[in-house]
Amino acid sequence: MTQDGIDQTFVLIKPDALSLSLTGYVLSQLSEFHAGLRFAGAKIVHVTRMLAEEHYAEHKGKPFFPAVVEYLMGCVHYPDSPDKRRVIALAYSGPGAVTTVRKIAGPTSPHVARDTAPGTIRALGTIVPLKDAAGNPAGERMDNLVHASSSPSDAQREINLWFIPSDIMPAMRQYATEVCDDYYYLKDGNLSMTREPGSICILAPGQMAWKSDVEAMQKILQGEPAHCTLDAVVAKYLINEKLETS
Repeated sequence: MTQDGIDQTFVLIKPDALSLSLTGYVLSQLSEFHAGLRFAGAKIVHVTRMLAEEHYAEHKGKPFFPAVVEYLMGCVHYPDSPDKRRVIALAYSGPGAVTTVRKIAGPTSPHVARDTAPGTIRALGTIVPLKDAAGNPAGERMDNLVHASSSPSDAQREINLWFIPSDIMPAMRQYATEVCDDYYYLKDGNLSMTREPGSICILAPGQMAWKSDVEAMQKILQGEPAHCTLDAVVAKYLINEKLETS
């Protein structure tokens, strides 16, 4: 629980929910009237591969990892319509936000949700069997409509991955921020404080940033271990930018 006893949590309305026109239903289930929670942030995101891979970072190396990345990027549900590939990223604030949203979302598996919690959001989802490049079974993909943070620490990681501080109104920011004093540039996956042709400015002096992002970039530049990867830092600053990697 964060300041003043107020918790925050992160929610994604995934491509399968959007393809089924369930956005309104999901938002109504999570409304302040039903859940007692308030919006802290909301944005429509075209998910880059970098962002999807960082969101599912705990699954890197598993056989189903490429499939869930493609799923979150919208490639599965909109194979021929890149303009429709998006998710809706939401941050909610209120007492017990993580627990409240998890209860409304229901069990991770849609089959379990239908059996044990039929009134929940994920009870409307489905499970799709997956195969690897050779055509062998490689697990299952759960088209469970929404993602919801599993703990306050996961909520912080996910909110900091998908949102920059200015996406959230000052009175509702729960995590430490600081004003950037330096320039940080990205080129070919490498971080620099010097602008080069083809580089992208990630942060500039005077820009508000998550304190954890600045600390991570400083360590990366010094060749020291950071609490997260460089991709986890920069992915949010590249959201909805027109990049070849998108």
